[in-house]
Amino acid sequence: MKIPNARLALAVAATLAVGAAAAGGNDGFRHHPPEFRVVNLSALGGNANAGNSINDHGLVAGFANLPDNNSRHATLWLYGFRFDLGTLGGPNSNVPWPVKNTDGLIAGIAQTTTPQPRGETWSCRSFFATPTRAAATCLGVVWEEGKIRALPTLGGDNGFATGANNHRQVVGWAQNKVEDPSCLKPQIYQFRATLWGPDLDRVRELPPLRGDSTSAATGINDKGQVIGISGACGTAVGGISAAHAVLWEKGKPTPLGTLGGIAWNTPMALNERGDIVGFSNISKEDGATFNAHAFLWTRGRGIQDLGTLPGDSISQALGINEERQIVGISCTAGFASCRAFLWERGVMMDLNELVPDDYADHLYTANDINNLGQITGYTVKAGSEDSLAFWAVPLEKRGHRDSDADSIAAKSDVKRVPLPAQARQLILARAGAAEAQLAQ
Repeated sequence: MKIPNARLALAVAATLAVGAAAAGGNDGFRHHPPEFRVVNLSALGGNANAGNSINDHGLVAGFANLPDNNSRHATLWLYGFRFDLGTLGGPNSNVPWPVKNTDGLIAGIAQTTTPQPRGETWSCRSFFATPTRAAATCLGVVWEEGKIRALPTLGGDNGFATGANNHRQVVGWAQNKVEDPSCLKPQIYQFRATLWGPDLDRVRELPPLRGDSTSAATGINDKGQVIGISGACGTAVGGISAAHAVLWEKGKPTPLGTLGGIAWNTPMALNERGDIVGFSNISKEDGATFNAHAFLWTRGRGIQDLGTLPGDSISQALGINEERQIVGISCTAGFASCRAFLWERGVMMDLNELVPDDYADHLYTANDINNLGQITGYTVKAGSEDSLAFWAVPLEKRGHRDSDADSIAAKSDVKRVPLPAQARQLILARAGAAEAQLAQ
């Protein structure tokens, strides 16, 4: 999306005090954990909002609920200025994944005005406002030069777009017309990982691993490496659909391994070095119950369990940059209490302990991080259940307060903030999990 130069200049001028803090972003990491200034981003009037993607220009993308909370729209924030990206005519749209494109293309999902012809609820339901989440078909879309454009499916009714690189390639998944016996009702049709572009009217299928029936792509880098999942159809949301985490190179899938589980093996993001982060169930005894830990996969070491913050039992890694800084969420059992984390150099830190003491709100999840070390996710305002998208900017100077890693871990261990109902629904949606699928 192209932003008018005059508007961009005004936005930059209005935020110089914050933006300047990003300068010299990575100096001193070997001595002190980073410290951040946090800006809560404006909403469209509803009580659920989130930043899910941030690129190297500082463009934050995600969603904002409308005032009645019956629908939500994909939203772009540029240095705090907000842009409603609209829909395909239906009530909902969203930018649910880290996109990373820096050439003006944004990928996501949007509802049409066509009711679901076969009653399927499809993957998009977890990322839309509850009252209208299954009201109509949903397609993968791109926003470019101020316009929304639907992406073709593989012949079925629905699609889903996640990431985009700077070669105008977009990935996600789409339905075909194959009735798959591994689908759980109301899901009927099979879906496959898809690659659109550079001609976005063309769609290419990325196959699952041998023996699996379905696949889905969740990210792509400028080298054309694609990450995603391979498994059974299920309900088209996580679980057994993510029996295997995979990397496609030149169209061929390779398994990435697991942390021990047989479901929820989900890569979420990758960098240009090919480092991959996500989450994986930690025991095969969990079956399709969600009981995952964050992971980092590298070509040299394979898959590594990043663990959780002290006192927690589940975690998800959601974003990574070229410095191998990783962000995500760490929670107690059943997502009862959650905290955003930053992982670097083998240490997982509670992001709430890296912000000024006068920041009163609670950072529940960090969804993405760019190469300047800027982070986005969502925070819950103190004294309410309203969630807001946030933009966290690393401060230039470090080490002005007690930033010893052991001290931070100790403070993190005692800080427990119960998760408000609205925030809990956002986290469940981000995990693709339902209440019945959680380990208690």
